[in-house]
Amino acid sequence: MSKHEYRILLYYQYVPIDNGEEFATEHKEFCESLGLKGRIIISDEGINGTVSGKTEQTEKYKDAMRNDPRFEDMVFKEDEADEHAFKKLRVRYRPELVTLRLEDDIDPLKQTGQYLSPKEFYEQMQDPDTVVIDARNDYEYDLGHFKGAVRPDIETFRELPDWIRENKDQFEGKKILTYCTGGVRCEKFSGWLKEEGFEDVGQLYGGIVTYGKDPEVKGKLWQGQCYVFDERISVPINQEEHVVVGKDYFTGEPCERYVNCANPECNRKILCSEENEHANLRSCCHECRVHPRNRYVEEHGLSEEQVLERVELAKRNQRITHG
Repeated sequence: MSKHEYRILLYYQYVPIDNGEEFATEHKEFCESLGLKGRIIISDEGINGTVSGKTEQTEKYKDAMRNDPRFEDMVFKEDEADEHAFKKLRVRYRPELVTLRLEDDIDPLKQTGQYLSPKEFYEQMQDPDTVVIDARNDYEYDLGHFKGAVRPDIETFRELPDWIRENKDQFEGKKILTYCTGGVRCEKFSGWLKEEGFEDVGQLYGGIVTYGKDPEVKGKLWQGQCYVFDERISVPINQEEHVVVGKDYFTGEPCERYVNCANPECNRKILCSEENEHANLRSCCHECRVHPRNRYVEEHGLSEEQVLERVELAKRNQRITHG
């Protein structure tokens, strides 16, 4: 019997939802009544969420969702935990379940790439004529990715179609495999790839988190950690070997610790050690270190003189590191 009191559920379902805004309001009230915390996106095309709660709370949630004909086939990916993975509950209505903002939207219920099990994905991505494309944001890739996967030079998912068009010659005539955290982004992205004329397109069904739990594949060929959108920040995937691929933003040393830049107007995600966080005022650049609303300075109650000392030290360290 598990000693962990909490569960984390990751799930999505593409399904028409009438009056999505109204459903979002009702769904939030329902989750609050159960005591769940998390992040749920609802649109007219479906639901995508991660929630945490005590085991009995998450079981009630799963039962209620599966009793709704729209969600009776929903797959829940589960992790055990010692506490909530979120500080609060957010249930939001958005026009799209995942933000691509295409002129002609893709309906995954009508067109999507071939579903591949973890074993099928593992086998096919080793084919020399296959290109594996990471469908996530750059900071997610930098923390961990499949060995040899293409890193699109993008900051947000909606930039991906333009990047593919600009680099189309890399992928023509190839079998394309794509993957994301739980599968929801690949449903649309793989469908879009087919719409663009790529014929042989496959997607990792259930995403990286399912791949990592598969008893046969055991997360092999994954390097680093998998970024997740909750308080955990990252989870391990490869059960046999852990290779650190993340690099400290300031020194380039191996690192898997993410922080957000302390400048609230920047908020960039940067990999850095605790030591470098303090040395650089948790800021990605000089402008952010001296920003009047720097959150690190406020949190630690630093005087103007202390800030200037750190800023000068950061400048010296940067000169040493970069020559």
